[in-house]
Amino acid sequence: MEERVESHGVGEPSAQWREYRGAPTGTDIECKGWRQEAALRMLNNNLDPEVGEKPEDLVVYGGTGRAARSWDAYDAIMAELRELDNDETLLVQSGKPVGRFMTHERAPRVLIANSNLVGKWDDWEHFHELEAKGLIMYGQMTAGSWAYIGTQGIIQGTYETLAALADKHYDSSLEGKIVVTGGLGGMGGAQPLAVTMNHGVCIAAEVDEARIDRRIETGYCMEKTDDLDEAIRKATEAAEAGEPYSVGVHVNAADMLEGMLSRDFVPDVVTDQTSAHDELEGYYPSGYAVAEADELRDENQERYVEESLDTMERHVQAILDIQDAGAVAFEYGNNIRGQVKEHRGMENAFDYPGFVPAYIRPLFCRGKGPFRWAALSGNPDDIRRTDDAVKELFPEKEQLHRWIDLAQEQVAFQGLPSRVCWLGYDTDDEGLTERARFALRINDLVAEGEIEAPIVVTRDHLDAGSVASPNRETEAMRDDSDAVADWPILNALLNCAAGADIVSVHDGGGVGIGNALHANNHVVLDGSDLAAEKARRVFTTDPGMGVIRHADAGYDAAMEQAEKSNVPVPMRDRK
Repeated sequence: MEERVESHGVGEPSAQWREYRGAPTGTDIECKGWRQEAALRMLNNNLDPEVGEKPEDLVVYGGTGRAARSWDAYDAIMAELRELDNDETLLVQSGKPVGRFMTHERAPRVLIANSNLVGKWDDWEHFHELEAKGLIMYGQMTAGSWAYIGTQGIIQGTYETLAALADKHYDSSLEGKIVVTGGLGGMGGAQPLAVTMNHGVCIAAEVDEARIDRRIETGYCMEKTDDLDEAIRKATEAAEAGEPYSVGVHVNAADMLEGMLSRDFVPDVVTDQTSAHDELEGYYPSGYAVAEADELRDENQERYVEESLDTMERHVQAILDIQDAGAVAFEYGNNIRGQVKEHRGMENAFDYPGFVPAYIRPLFCRGKGPFRWAALSGNPDDIRRTDDAVKELFPEKEQLHRWIDLAQEQVAFQGLPSRVCWLGYDTDDEGLTERARFALRINDLVAEGEIEAPIVVTRDHLDAGSVASPNRETEAMRDDSDAVADWPILNALLNCAAGADIVSVHDGGGVGIGNALHANNHVVLDGSDLAAEKARRVFTTDPGMGVIRHADAGYDAAMEQAEKSNVPVPMRDRK
């Protein structure tokens, strides 16, 4: 019997998507070149049932983050990519192909703009009006830019964040420490494994039991329970024994935190990664099972939003109370503080910090950020060869080696085999950055036949110089430039000039419409001289944007990096 799927306004799932159920693999291609083929495969990888959250609705992650606006648009994108010549560029506006122009071989093959609205109209109300008319879609970050690789895509960022937290507060390890959080969706699902990789213990609330089950099936979480007392007991026993442990608790996150407070249980760390950026389609209000909440949303959206915001207010207050009781608290990028400050007048919502100013900004100052790649062959051995290559190139990076070893042991591939690690701007004697050195080595391995098919290299939009987000990546900038959105636009323009194969610019992302602008890029390493030329440029300019953005804001570490790596900073250099 054919499975039944719901369309939710995007039409019936495409027949070719039903046939693909993920990215095509192997060395035969459907398109006129590997750059177009990479776009086709990465689009379908986002919609692999092993990767995406609700691929039958085109939703990749984050509740509403889509890869295409509708199934008709998906079919049109597929057809355009197959016909796209090596000197043409396809334009995609909020998940719909709208034009194709002759450009040149070194230009991007695909340019994408998602969810962007003019400032005065840049809010959820106008977005939803336009979405209902079929004029726009929410691209989240890597959903609409065709760069999502499953939960692994966020796990090393979470691992790095928790490692930085451990360095700052706990003598470089979470051993014996309990981390409490909420949300086990496409982004938050990385949290339990990232905690245990840092030798800690994790208690994670999730109202959708299917999400807990998925994290257990893929090895990201160890156990589940409906009993908070059992979760606390097992977590405490594991922490006292110094053993890594994780448990998903089937409960609303706000209810769980209040339950911990009523039991006088204070964890070592408290954070949250529910989809609080979207009070209508991302966050679940207290007092409802998932099916009941979905029914309420369909019947009375206004009431749903009000109850979501009420729950968020309790959620943030509980985090603040746990912080006051002695825990380390930080917001993990979902804008829950901004939501309750704006909609509930909670003036002390920002009394606990975001993760970027607390732990990640020193890395951004050095142009270091989440760098990822996928094997278009579908062969896991290709990723293992890239793992060897990155370790060979950077023998001095002990934490990177530890990450690669842990990822090989514990991180299951979802969809196309892939890997993520954080590499930065540090240059060698030839002036090549870490990212460029890696990309050029991989391109050589493809040319030599050691890797079966091209590797596509991309990253998260959350990178050193590609985002403006006052409640997340650019929170509390030294020069108060938190809301200056020129930087991601410059990043996208520079990546086009440098020759990236796909470039995208989005509004929203993990903090919601009107709260961020961000950009992304892809480079396809097919073993050619052209790929080497592109990689050398893009992987210099892209991380270099992080260095100059933070140098401009007055960060000493960024200015030192610019001096060390010979990055021109005009106003500084002319003093």
